[in-house]
Parts: sequence; structure tokens; C-alpha cells
Amino acid sequence: MESTSFMLQIPSTFPQPGFYYHYKHTPEKGVRDYAYFIAGVGFHTEDDCRPQDANMGVYQPLYESAAVYQAHLTMGVPTFDLRPLAMLMETVEVNGQTVPRFQKITDTNMIAQLAVFQKEMWG
Repeated sequence: MESTSFMLQIPSTFPQPGFYYHYKHTPEKGVRDYAYFIAGVGFHTEDDCRPQDANMGVYQPLYESAAVYQAHLTMGVPTFDLRPLAMLMETVEVNGQTVPRFQKITDTNMIAQLAVFQKEMWG
């Protein structure tokens, strides 16, 4: 049996696990609007993948209308959103300002509220 060695592409920047808002978050719509729990980084395990797909952000939405949450309810197993890590970590232009695509939430009150929703939705 022939053995091949495959090296993972270790990213230089990556998000720390925690609660984040997507740039589309609108505070007036509530704490859950475009809120996510970023769990970590996924690695493509084949060496013939597109370079931009070698590392993926792994996360779950904290709002019930999200398609991946609806898939979770239908399938009865944990489901996750995946996004190329570079895209997850990039900045975007919104109304003439450059902002992070995902912004880590640091407000302890919001984190506590989102932790309750996370447990209710995902167990």
C-alpha cells in the first residue's frame, strides 16, 4: 500500500471561537439578527482542492430563519455554515466605510443572551 503525506495549509489569521455579527446585522431587529457562533476552522483534506477552499470558517447562525438551521431541523443532525476563511476574515465596503465581514461581539450582556439562544437552537 502506497502512503502519501498531505500537509494541511495552516492559516496565518483566523477567528477565535465566539459570537459574531455579520455586517448585515441591524441592532433594531434584535440581538439575534445576523448573529453567529463561529466554532473554528475546517481543513479540506484533499490536496487537489481550490486554494481558497483549503481553509473554511465553520459557524452556526443564531436566528431561526437561517437555511442551515432549517436543514438541521429537517435532518435532525448538527449542521454548519462553511465559508472560505479568507472571505470570512475579509473587510467589505458598506455605505462608503470599510468594515469587517464578521465582527466579534464583546458586550457581555449580548454574549449571555446569544449563549442562551445557541443552547436552545443547537443543544
